[in-house]
Amino acid sequence: MRDLDVLVLGGGAAGLMCAIEAAKRGRKVLVIDHAKKPAEKIRISGGGRCNFTNIHCAPANFLSRNPRFCVSALKRYSQHDFLSLVEKHRIPWHEKTLGQLFCDDSARDIIRMLLDELEAAGSTLQLETEIRAVSKPDDRFSVATSKGPLRAHSLVVATGGPSIPKMGATGFGYELARQFGLEVIAPRAALVPLTFSDANKELCGRLSGVSVDAKVSFGKTAFREGLLFTHRGLSGPSILQISSYWQEGQPISVNLVPEADVFEVLRQARQETPKQELKTALGLLLPNRLAEELSGTFSLKGRLADQSDKVLRRAAEQLDRWQLTPVGTEGYRTAEVTLGGVDTRELSSKTMESSKVPGLYFIGEVVDVTGHLGGFNFQWAWSSGHAAGQFA
Repeated sequence: MRDLDVLVLGGGAAGLMCAIEAAKRGRKVLVIDHAKKPAEKIRISGGGRCNFTNIHCAPANFLSRNPRFCVSALKRYSQHDFLSLVEKHRIPWHEKTLGQLFCDDSARDIIRMLLDELEAAGSTLQLETEIRAVSKPDDRFSVATSKGPLRAHSLVVATGGPSIPKMGATGFGYELARQFGLEVIAPRAALVPLTFSDANKELCGRLSGVSVDAKVSFGKTAFREGLLFTHRGLSGPSILQISSYWQEGQPISVNLVPEADVFEVLRQARQETPKQELKTALGLLLPNRLAEELSGTFSLKGRLADQSDKVLRRAAEQLDRWQLTPVGTEGYRTAEVTLGGVDTRELSSKTMESSKVPGLYFIGEVVDVTGHLGGFNFQWAWSSGHAAGQFA
């Protein structure tokens, strides 16, 4: 039986950050994970370069039943604090669109940084360790593992959500929360491609590989970023973003030409090249394959000279507000994160500790706090892990 001050379940971004901070306080800390290697989601993120935070990170970039829950942690450990840690380790980085920060070289630089910090703080990481049972028979937690029993005063759950199951992701954290009587907001895949059926699926399949800058809306929420047609439906940053807001059975609205006044472009083309086909004129605004397909889908045919203003306005309306109803998403298999999780009403926003079970903490993706695409979910991992590390 190993006695610990803090046992962290999960060797990902949030778990490692928490362990580092707790160990800095002189606590005896162990991190355990079932994987062969630590922080695999960090390794594959950002195309292998890890979009480790976003310079514009703010509470408005997060979804939760309680949108104010994330405020405290984000304020006490911000994107600027994490960037200072990156620069302390002399990791070269760069800023891409919309404030996204990436490693110049490899995501492994971030993993190496965390492991170096963990070692310097005096904490230990134990991999390939399965959790068999968790209980709290007295004032300490007892955890049965494949490598022997453990006891700890504080237990930190940083096991993430079920997104990307091929990485070994599961819903274990939710099961543990329910075991101790905590409420869990029903999880679902987020930041995930949307799928379609019938004619729309066939259309997307024919356009597979075509990408455009688009503004995608659901209700009052909209994102303008890249959109990509796939064999199953729609993907790309704008679609991944809106997937976190989309509700089953409801349509999304796609503006395929957000930077132009489509009616004016077509009207001007009618004046200058009246013999031009309408579908050819659409090629001034869209990739040729997309213009060709949509001219048939929207019945935009004939010479420009033969089109009335009413017809051109209808064409503009169809390109500006294309209504599409997804049948679903690609699910956890390709989802970047999980929406929902441990109800924030069960936790202290200052410490991440359960209000029902003293010494039990939940951090990172397992909590009902989900960021937008672009480094925000990593920042929640750093911030929530740092918060719990100050108290666990």
